[in-house]
Amino acid sequence: MLSPHDETTATPCTANAMRVKIVGAGVAGLTCAHAFARRGAEVTIVERKAGSGQGCSWYAGGMLAPWCERESAEPIIAELGFESLDYWREAVPNVPKEGSLVLAQPRDLPDLRRFSRRTEGYEWIDDTRIAALEPDLEGRFDQGLFFPTEAHLEPRKALAALTRKLVDEHHVTIRYEAEGFEGDDAADVVVDCRGLAARDQLEDLRGVKGEMLVLYSTEIALKRPVRMLHPRIPVYIVPRGDGHFMIGATSIENDERGRVTGRSMLELLSAVYALHPAFGEAEIVEIGADVRPAFPDNLPRLRRRGNTIYVNGLYRHGFLAAPALARRAAELAFDGTHFPEVMDEDHREW
Repeated sequence: MLSPHDETTATPCTANAMRVKIVGAGVAGLTCAHAFARRGAEVTIVERKAGSGQGCSWYAGGMLAPWCERESAEPIIAELGFESLDYWREAVPNVPKEGSLVLAQPRDLPDLRRFSRRTEGYEWIDDTRIAALEPDLEGRFDQGLFFPTEAHLEPRKALAALTRKLVDEHHVTIRYEAEGFEGDDAADVVVDCRGLAARDQLEDLRGVKGEMLVLYSTEIALKRPVRMLHPRIPVYIVPRGDGHFMIGATSIENDERGRVTGRSMLELLSAVYALHPAFGEAEIVEIGADVRPAFPDNLPRLRRRGNTIYVNGLYRHGFLAAPALARRAAELAFDGTHFPEVMDEDHREW
């Protein structure tokens, strides 16, 4: 990955190449840069921080789980997610394709049944099958839902790999610690991927805080993300390899960055301890929080004003939705294609 202060220079473009400035180097900005570069555009990314993926992408779970998200999200999220799932498998090497597992304690089995009624793409499995999939969970759960076609990735490694691809293969210029809108007169199209910072232009954006932690334990191994349905905070556990597990995530209606509350940590740890007591002895490696950008209906948007395209409102679905939105943004710029499912204000009819 580029060092924080590096600047890479793009290969000179042809006279007919579209000049595109991407503002923001999170998952939305990097996938948009990739979509435009693959169409032959001369792409420059401008990021105010010291490296790619330093915003809320840094704290993402990285679950590529469109069927699981369908339980609580509108159908458009699953539609975008299926496309993005294929994208990540192609763009990033070694994306684990182990599926997802959803479990609940016996007292919470009604929640598991409710979860199943709101989605598809799963198999009901018993304790024997749970143990075959995750041996360390043997004897702990009677029933579960297994989503075999889902996957997960490590967000920080994925964004580093995508950054290298943009620089090495597509000759994208990346400027870190730079102001986003200087020199816009040199760009044919500006793609604003600033997340919550774009509230200066998108007044209906709001912040939804998410808190997470990373645990380290040599006493338990998991191959796939596990969602643990819990009365207060449904929690997910995502294996990151080498004994590390990302535990997430709260969803709090405020835009307070950084601070993690004791109550949130207690509830996350309580839920993960219910999955397996070994997590009670795990080392806390990292605690983090950031604010996700969301519109009032928690659905993503593409908006165009003049030569600026806004890609925003990814809420909890950054890695799941960003590649599909990026493709649509490029087709909007190059072909004038209208995508009502993400451009018209009422998504639900789509």
